[in-house]
Amino acid sequence: MDIVLNLAPFFTMFVMPVLIRKSTENDLSFIEYAERTCFPRFQQSSRRMLQKSMTSPVQEVWIAEKNREGLPVPAGVLIIHIRLRTMRIYSIAVLPEFQGSGLGQKMLTHACNQAIARGFEKITLEARKNDERLVNWYLKSGFIITETLKDYYTGGEDALRMKFTLSRPKRKDPISNIIIVDDPAKWKFQTEDARIISSKAYITGNEFQTAGNLRVFNLSNSYRYQSLGYYVSLLASAREHRAIPSVTTIRDFSNLSVIRAIADDIDELIQKSLEKVTDNRFNINIYFGQTVDPAFRQLGHKLYLLFETPLLNIRFTKTDRWMVSKVRPISPDKLDESDMQKIGKYAAAYFARKRFQKPRLKHYKYNLAILVNPNEPNPPSCPAALRNFKTVANNSGFYVDYITKEDYESLGEYDALFIRETTNVNDHTYQFARRAYAEGLVVIDDPWSILRCSNKIYLNERMRQNRIDTPKTEVLLKSNFKKSQLSKFTYPLVLKQPDSAFSIGVTKVNNPEEMTISVEKLFKKSELIIAQEFLPSAFDWRIGVLDQMPLFACKYYMAKGHWQIMNWSKSDDDLWGATESVPTEKVPDHVMKVALKAASLMGDGLYGVDLKEINGRVFLVEVNDNPNIDAGIEDVVLGEELYLRIVRSLYNRIEVSRNMARFVALET
Repeated sequence: MDIVLNLAPFFTMFVMPVLIRKSTENDLSFIEYAERTCFPRFQQSSRRMLQKSMTSPVQEVWIAEKNREGLPVPAGVLIIHIRLRTMRIYSIAVLPEFQGSGLGQKMLTHACNQAIARGFEKITLEARKNDERLVNWYLKSGFIITETLKDYYTGGEDALRMKFTLSRPKRKDPISNIIIVDDPAKWKFQTEDARIISSKAYITGNEFQTAGNLRVFNLSNSYRYQSLGYYVSLLASAREHRAIPSVTTIRDFSNLSVIRAIADDIDELIQKSLEKVTDNRFNINIYFGQTVDPAFRQLGHKLYLLFETPLLNIRFTKTDRWMVSKVRPISPDKLDESDMQKIGKYAAAYFARKRFQKPRLKHYKYNLAILVNPNEPNPPSCPAALRNFKTVANNSGFYVDYITKEDYESLGEYDALFIRETTNVNDHTYQFARRAYAEGLVVIDDPWSILRCSNKIYLNERMRQNRIDTPKTEVLLKSNFKKSQLSKFTYPLVLKQPDSAFSIGVTKVNNPEEMTISVEKLFKKSELIIAQEFLPSAFDWRIGVLDQMPLFACKYYMAKGHWQIMNWSKSDDDLWGATESVPTEKVPDHVMKVALKAASLMGDGLYGVDLKEINGRVFLVEVNDNPNIDAGIEDVVLGEELYLRIVRSLYNRIEVSRNMARFVALET
């Protein structure tokens, strides 16, 4: 019988001074040595077979390194085979001197994490039947025996085939549909399969902060940046509710280049559907995935799948061929009255659906663009660090170009984008990330990480949902805020603009008078702001995390005479506080554990997790999607290896995309 994946025993062991990395050609001798040392002769693979495993598009070899006297020492080897829906663990080898240290469990955990990340259904392996200790180890880890393979290794040496099913427990509660509108009293349609909720109720109601398994149809009147409609989709993402439209789709509406890159997939259908239109402009309304005019039904459905929004208007213009010139949601209070009867039927059918598709974009490969801003006074990487990235990337097989915001139209020429300019969801850095992803590039920082990390409202909700300690926080809603509330707060407080970064948009207030001034200023920019408990400390921990593994650790001390690590009122010499780099294995376990968990809630990219440690408790300050990596600061411990690990991650992501695409093509 199948079992359900239980990750608890794996994640409890996730914080450890171990690096598990993809093998390189330089590892072949060690891999061969591990085979000879760890397995009997009849189980050993030849050097040629091992070399093939390292280069095969459907096999991967991972090296586990332990830290010994400050230096990484190879200690184990994991070889996996990739199938269409299955990962097969071919072998796990731990050198004798490291056995009993939990290293084998960590490699098994790594294999499980890889399988989960790629959406596999199960993990299989073969274990020597006579090795009772090994078989019991796999059984305790959750594997089950599915069959006995007679004389599998050699005469008299049988194998047990074992399986671990990667299925999550089914929720007992069904998916509930809720429709979010600004004013439920004005909702005109009969929708038996969905509950009507106001935008304010969804944002502030305790019921929706704790509810699970919700599908949220966001029909707010406006999706503009930092409006109530924007926050409905943003908070739905933080609460792990399925938002339609997603906050990513909302951001796409404002970017014509991204819109056209996405719509390019159905260009042939666009030209064919509009070939009889005589005007040079054409508008199509898509109501819940359907169009009133049956002639455009197929086009409307395809456009809905690309820009998944219940009420949508698409504008086309024609020069030599038809192009999408604008995509905008239709406000429920501005629907065409003549279409209302049909819209009502479309709505009833739409909300009765059980499944909603997500559009999928494709990947390509092998040239690297590094996005920089030569004029940025405090970029995330200094010139020396950028040179290090380029050198390491060149040596790893990348052709590297530094690009700026002027190179937006040339993104399609690259296979990966690495952003080394301060990111913001409301400027060109997000547009670059989204455009790059839409065109199939591997991207760090990916657009979802930028969206999630750049907004403190999302961060606060996401951490609260997952029981990570943060400074006591209250979200203030502009329409509900009253000055009479000021007396209930304990001062000093820190007020944060939702998309604040690098200490900009963050204010410390010491009394109600200062708070009044700051609140009025912040509410001019956003419907919601954050009021947070002030926790003084000598330094903040910054834990760099990549691919959900620790990358670097630093102590960032407060700027001289200031309460933050940056003091923008000072000159360059006094802008930053002091820094101290620390080996990741010397970071207290409880600090590292929180950092890794917080980063995993954002994604699997490159993050800088800021934490305060006060009286033995760890408080999350924020998770940065674009952490500083400067020469002489973050790279003090690892040196060139720090840059190499980031470049390897980009390379491996491209390789995984390419190899999986090849394998699926072969299998189908």
